[in-house]
Amino acid sequence: MTLAILAICLVYASVDFFWPLHRDLRQFDPVALGKLETTMWQSYYGRQRVALFAELAEMLRTQYQFPLLRSYLGAYHGASAAFTFKDGKQRSDYEKALPALQAYFGLIRNTGNIDFDAQRAANLELEWWIVHRERARYPPGALGRACAEAAAAVYQVPANSTLKHGQLRAEAMVMRDTRADAGGVTEADWADIASLLRQSYQALRLAVSDTLITPVPDQPLQR
Repeated sequence: MTLAILAICLVYASVDFFWPLHRDLRQFDPVALGKLETTMWQSYYGRQRVALFAELAEMLRTQYQFPLLRSYLGAYHGASAAFTFKDGKQRSDYEKALPALQAYFGLIRNTGNIDFDAQRAANLELEWWIVHRERARYPPGALGRACAEAAAAVYQVPANSTLKHGQLRAEAMVMRDTRADAGGVTEADWADIASLLRQSYQALRLAVSDTLITPVPDQPLQR
C-alpha cells in the first residue's frame, strides 16, 4: 500500500513538473500582475528571499496557470536568479544568474502555448537587469527598449509592439530608484509605482491579445 501511494505521488510530481501543458500565456490579469510585481519589488529590495519566493510562486500559478509544484520550482529558479544578480558587482557576476533564468523561462515555455527560445529570453531578461543597474552608462530610453525586447521575445511579437509596456515599466523602476536615493520609498510612492506597472501590463496585454501564436523574426529596436 505504501509503495502504491509513493508511486502515485511520483507520477503526480513528474506530471506536475514536466508535462507540457500549453496554457495561454496571454491570459494574464494586468491589474493583479501589476500589484504582484510591486509586492515582489518590495521583497527584492528588502532582501526578503522567502517572501519573494512565495510571491513568484503565486504569480506563476495565478497569472501563468502553473500547477502547484511547478510554480514552486519556477519560483525557486526565479528568486535564485534575482538574488544572484543582486549580489553581483560586474557583468561576469551578473551572468552567474543565467542558468537559473534559463531554467525559469524553460518552465514557462513548457507550461505555455508559445514556443519561444528560453535561452534568448533569459539573455534578454538579464540584459535589462544590467541596463537598469548601470543605466547611467546607457543612452536615454535604453531601459524601456531593453524591457520591450525581453517581453517581445517571450510573446513572439515585434519589439515595437511592446515598447509602451517597456517604457512604463522603466518609468516605474526609475521612480523607485529616485525615491530610494532621496531617502526612502513611501507608501504613496509604491501606489504610484503600482499604477505604472498596471498600465505597463495593460499595454502588454493589448499588444499580445490579438496576435497569433506564431514565431516572428527577431526585430531588435533601433538604439
